[in-house]
Amino acid sequence: GVLLFAMLLVLLLLWIEARRYRFFDVYRARVRQFERHYFAQIFSPQPDFASDWLLVVGESLRTPKFLISQRAALARRLRRNYIHMLLILLLAWVLKLSTPSLLTEGVRIDFVSSVREAVAGAALGPIPGLVIVVLVAAFYAGLLVTAFLTVSDDGELSFG
Repeated sequence: GVLLFAMLLVLLLLWIEARRYRFFDVYRARVRQFERHYFAQIFSPQPDFASDWLLVVGESLRTPKFLISQRAALARRLRRNYIHMLLILLLAWVLKLSTPSLLTEGVRIDFVSSVREAVAGAALGPIPGLVIVVLVAAFYAGLLVTAFLTVSDDGELSFG
């Protein structure tokens, strides 16, 4: 139960981090406009360079808009940081399921002998182990779909 709670807690932190990342992306885009159009012109002037970058930055300051969707931000943060934490939790949960619980004295400590026994060990109170295993599998399948099948509008040097 503790590992399942930890998985949900990491998911909550991922959601909060993705929201924070959307704000960061707006600020990063504004700073990048200055780097590309102001500082680059100072260090390497181009006489025929004309751009309306100040209008773009001004409009962004007047009416700020997110440049990335919540789903794309989730996918980026998941691929960059959170997938590792969630995989460690999954491996710990699988290890917990594969070891026997509440051994009596004199019984040899070993791994479970069948998949049925491991699934039964996943039971959480009155909820059968099979239901818990299916829910965890669906949770991780959803994470994989979000992480790797999300259409990303990768712009200039998109990073995570």
